[in-house]
Amino acid sequence: MTKIRVGLIGVGNWAEYGHLPALKLLPEYELTAVHSRDPAKAAQLAQRHGIRYALDSVDALVDHPEVDLVVVLNTAPQHEATVRAAIAAGKDVYCEWPLTPSAAVSRELTALAEKAGVRHIAGLQRRLNPDYRYVRDLLKDGYIGELRSVRLHISVEYFQRERKASLHFTIPPENFSSLLSIYGGHYFDAVFTMLGHPDSISALTVNQFPEVTLIETGEVLKHTTADQVVLSGTFPNGAVLTAHIEAGKRNNHGMQLDLTGTRGDIRIWNTTSFGNAFNMIEAAQGDSQPMRMLKVPPRYNWLPENELGGSQQELANLYAAYAQDVRDGTRLAPTFADAQRMHDLIDAIELSNRDGVRVKLP
Repeated sequence: MTKIRVGLIGVGNWAEYGHLPALKLLPEYELTAVHSRDPAKAAQLAQRHGIRYALDSVDALVDHPEVDLVVVLNTAPQHEATVRAAIAAGKDVYCEWPLTPSAAVSRELTALAEKAGVRHIAGLQRRLNPDYRYVRDLLKDGYIGELRSVRLHISVEYFQRERKASLHFTIPPENFSSLLSIYGGHYFDAVFTMLGHPDSISALTVNQFPEVTLIETGEVLKHTTADQVVLSGTFPNGAVLTAHIEAGKRNNHGMQLDLTGTRGDIRIWNTTSFGNAFNMIEAAQGDSQPMRMLKVPPRYNWLPENELGGSQQELANLYAAYAQDVRDGTRLAPTFADAQRMHDLIDAIELSNRDGVRVKLP
């Protein structure tokens, strides 16, 4: 098929570490344009990666005739205006998670994209990891019987009491770029896409770092968002959910998801919640059996041979899904509607913590 020509808006670390390697890996894509608020950064990135156009405005990029897909990689408070511009130009648009800091605005953008008839993609790439897709099928096939309990633990070395100045945007609550927003959104989306969504939750969020220091300058800033999130809940079939997300973990950080069923157990784990490491899958059926490693069958691999790390491959799988959606009319890639559902869940977690109540979910 004709290559999907991509214009990037935003040239931060995640753009160069994640998006550029993922797009270059896939033959369906061509990087044609880039824009940054800092023209020098855009020009330098274009030169390093052979991108033809370094453009001086958002409008110039979204209106460019050699851009089919606008990829929005600036900060969450900037997403709304950028996404609106892409939709107004009639271009398909990818927006990083979080879609916007406001659930109401995110809902409005979803409706606007649908009305305009443009494809919209949300950066909730973790759900497309081959490991999660494989385990989802194992569950559907009854590998562990009926699901009884789900236990998720995520610990991250980031969001510590001392942070790099480049992470300043994670501190103001209005940016919706906290531990819960970023890591909670990505992992809850991946897990609940695999298992189905809970129907009720109770939550506790705790801020243990009331002040955060910027390492380079020594500036001390007030910090009000949670660095510990504890969640309990139930699924429609009565299965129990427990989840714990913690920031600023000095050692032994990573992810572990334990699934208990009536016939067996599955565990997915990783030594880092974000980075180059890959997931491991272990499982056992029957009673008192040792857990054994499961290998993901080759059919779950959508990518050409590569040397990308785990988090980079998750993003490449999202782009592979979108290319198939364009080619075949499928709906594999997550959309703004999926981002909206995650935003609503995070709002419910905040409500449960604030009022001390159990929240029923739609």
